[in-house]
Amino acid sequence: MKLHNYFRSSASFRVRIALELKGLSYQYRPVHLARGDHKKEAYASLVPDALVPMLEVDGLRLSQSMAIIEYLDETRPTPPLLPADAAGRARVRALAQSIACEIHPVNNLRVLKYLSKTLALDEDRKNTWYRHWVREGLESFERQLAQGPAGRYCFGDSPTLADCCLVPQIFNGRRFDTNLDGLPRTMAAFDACMALPAFDKAQPVNCPDYEA
Repeated sequence: MKLHNYFRSSASFRVRIALELKGLSYQYRPVHLARGDHKKEAYASLVPDALVPMLEVDGLRLSQSMAIIEYLDETRPTPPLLPADAAGRARVRALAQSIACEIHPVNNLRVLKYLSKTLALDEDRKNTWYRHWVREGLESFERQLAQGPAGRYCFGDSPTLADCCLVPQIFNGRRFDTNLDGLPRTMAAFDACMALPAFDKAQPVNCPDYEA
């Protein structure tokens, strides 16, 4: 099993968490997004969208973090990252997609580069953009958690796909000094996750390609 990823990529971080939660060993293959490694022929020829992560597993090359994690959950089901019941799975997927589809896409590296290089936004305006969308998205996430059952994590008392998405988003939010006050359920779930070895081991600082 080979994971092609970038230490700072939220999507890559999600997959690293899932692999660690399931106790799956893998070979780490760094792809440096900031230097444009993902656009070079050696990588782009393998991955049509030229994005990270990409997981080589079972003779397949899988892209898109959510699809990768669900594939792992279906083929390596212990411990499960989605509930057994359809309603529970729908709720966890909604929470996960609130981050992966609503917050992350407008704030990933290529969008931020476009804002600064093509639209000529200065650093302060670019960061204001970032913080606005992260904060708005996390407030929505908090409301969703508040409407659901109490639990140690985003859904219940064991980590799920939703937690795999939440933790990287909080890491990125902190990196840009996003205001995380007033999000008690969200931050409690984050803290519970970070108390687990799997989440700690998967964080960027523990990646071989980490740069401060």
